[in-house]
Amino acid sequence: MSSQEEILSDGRFSCVTRDPRFWEMPEKERKVKIDKRFRAMFHDKKFKLKYTVDKRGRPVNYTSTEDLRKFYALSESDSDLSGSDSKEQTKTKKKKKKAKPKGEAES
Repeated sequence: MSSQEEILSDGRFSCVTRDPRFWEMPEKERKVKIDKRFRAMFHDKKFKLKYTVDKRGRPVNYTSTEDLRKFYALSESDSDLSGSDSKEQTKTKKKKKKAKPKGEAES
């Protein structure tokens, strides 16, 4: 670490600490936001690949969906909407299920 401190204190490299091009990207901005149309790629079998070896031939034990979760995130507004949509859909399904037995009893 002392070598890194020496580099940063050197006058030739002092602009690196102030230049935004060299700043680390914030965690919130690292992932690409996608909307609810593409949320199926996190659980669809078409997007899932099981890796057995890495690029150097070493055995690994992970799938491509883990990479997708690392680089992509559902947009916050769509994730909130999807949660409320699913609640509304379950309510309508319950109502429809209750309505069917009453209709069968009348006829």
